[in-house]
Amino acid sequence: MRLFPEVIHILCRRRFTNFFVGMAAVFGCFLWTNASGPVLAQESESPESLSAGEALDGAAWRPAIAMHGDPALGADFRHLPYADPKARGGGALKLGATGKFDNLNPFTLGGTPVWFVRDLVVESLMARSMDEPFTLYGLLAEEIATPPDRSFVAFKLRKEARFSDGTPVTIDDVIWSMETLRDQGRPNHRGYYSQISKVERIGDRAVKFHFKKADRELPLLIGFMPVLSKKAWRAAAKDGVAFKDSGFYKLVGTGPYRIAKVEPARRVVFERNPDYWGAALPVNAGRYNLDRIDYRYFRDNTARWEAFKAGDIDLYQETDPLRWKTLYDFPAMREGRLKRETAPIGRPSGMEGFVFNTRRAKFADRRVREAIALAFNYEWVNRSYFGGLMLPVKSYFGDSDLGFSNPASPEERALLGPYLAELPKGVLTDAWRPRAYRDVADHRRALVRARDLLAQAGWRMRDGALRNAQGDPFRFEILTEVKKREHERIARSFAENLEWLGVTASVRLVDGAQHTVRKRNYDYDMMIYRWGLSLSPGQEQRFYFGSSGRKEPGTRNYMGVASEAVDAMIDAILEAKDRESFETAVRAHDRVLSAGVYVIPWGWRNQDWLAMDAALQLPKPTPIYGFRPEVLWRRD
Repeated sequence: MRLFPEVIHILCRRRFTNFFVGMAAVFGCFLWTNASGPVLAQESESPESLSAGEALDGAAWRPAIAMHGDPALGADFRHLPYADPKARGGGALKLGATGKFDNLNPFTLGGTPVWFVRDLVVESLMARSMDEPFTLYGLLAEEIATPPDRSFVAFKLRKEARFSDGTPVTIDDVIWSMETLRDQGRPNHRGYYSQISKVERIGDRAVKFHFKKADRELPLLIGFMPVLSKKAWRAAAKDGVAFKDSGFYKLVGTGPYRIAKVEPARRVVFERNPDYWGAALPVNAGRYNLDRIDYRYFRDNTARWEAFKAGDIDLYQETDPLRWKTLYDFPAMREGRLKRETAPIGRPSGMEGFVFNTRRAKFADRRVREAIALAFNYEWVNRSYFGGLMLPVKSYFGDSDLGFSNPASPEERALLGPYLAELPKGVLTDAWRPRAYRDVADHRRALVRARDLLAQAGWRMRDGALRNAQGDPFRFEILTEVKKREHERIARSFAENLEWLGVTASVRLVDGAQHTVRKRNYDYDMMIYRWGLSLSPGQEQRFYFGSSGRKEPGTRNYMGVASEAVDAMIDAILEAKDRESFETAVRAHDRVLSAGVYVIPWGWRNQDWLAMDAALQLPKPTPIYGFRPEVLWRRD
């Protein structure tokens, strides 16, 4: 809960929600099999008679929902804790992105999308608070109802909710959005929305989703479903615009902004809708303060950095530690026209580094992956390329209550017991963590260990190279992207280390479009990627690490994990009824992923680094998930 590129990346990755397949009776089953959408029951009682506190089939209507426990904010809250309700409105913000785009629809796999559309133009039934692990408050829907076992969820739409063309948001729009994303959306959409058995209308403004089986997270995932305009998309279809390949079609949304101007591959301008229906909602107080947001695209981070220094963009979210440490002494900063701020992060470390593609035969053996990992000297890289500012990554959910620690607890042992045969020896007592090197001698000793592991896997030095029994040399390619040249530096230094093992690693630098296609189709030996992970992992873990992603294109299972233990731990996460059992399941999941040695970790930051126009104001405190651009405002 992955304002983005990354931030967007964080939202798309986990919450385009899960639904429907249906059967209520034999005839209903037949209809589902032969129709494009879920079975719709006859209209039920009017939602006008169902208010907060009253029951809908045993479920009370409430203004908010949390994954575990209760929402932190009461029904009478005035604003989110990280937004300033007194923030001044108006002004413009120029932001920079890297690469190019050829698609304004972020909900399909077609082309390279403009992710910002999801945050600024399209809204969900409910809005997420980024200061809680996973809690939703009413947005398009004013209330939600779900029973204790969460076998269904219902939403009551606000009467005042409107699309930017002035048309009201209807139950038809909600159902059409679900069906379209289920059938034509991204793999995570299809996976989430396929879990609904029936959709039931309740009067004119409420809708009830029945689940194939009870699921604790599913009501929240549906609550975070983007709602699209059925009328607008039907009109677009008549003009020859297909949802799967909609190109530069300007989506009609309910959000605070509209797409005002598009310069293909170069620029997208969003203007605040003066008639935005939700401006007075408490959940929006102090958010979306700027009248105009101008996203400009640059070839790579270097070009974007130079544009920031020249005043062509107003905000630069720094990701290069060495630049943050050494390159901010320039005129605009010294003269006070620009400033730097940091925002603490309370989420897990996530995982970033070199990703093995285990679909490749040479990386299928865990001993090979561990040996290659031993060649990477993180401490040296941190000093040389990160200015010593990065923290070591301990695990996927490291530096949080969700990260595993050795040895495993009795509860973890119980979860993992049935799968020990497939897991590495010692996983319960001394699960794998990245190796830390005290000095050069320590690294050399690790390389000796690496050669032993490679020999066990059938790779030995012959004729000046590491070869298998057939005499084939150990060679592979590290895929990097033009717009992230800092990755290329680290990859080349890693390749030099691998020479000590007789391994030849080449570095391939490709443009953004080629990188996207190869990544989507798992066409690489090794690549660099970052999984941003939340304090409330759930069904997105299947999209990231589920076995189906080994073969299905377009998932984020870039390492090709296909593990019964991983799948079972994801099931345990989703089935957890309380926070304690949930945390146990996540720790076991973290342990198993780490033990697989699928990624060679780099490092992480426990704060966001921000450089910005001095007139921009960032409220304090920042939420646990870090910096949120929608709360910025501009003083005179």
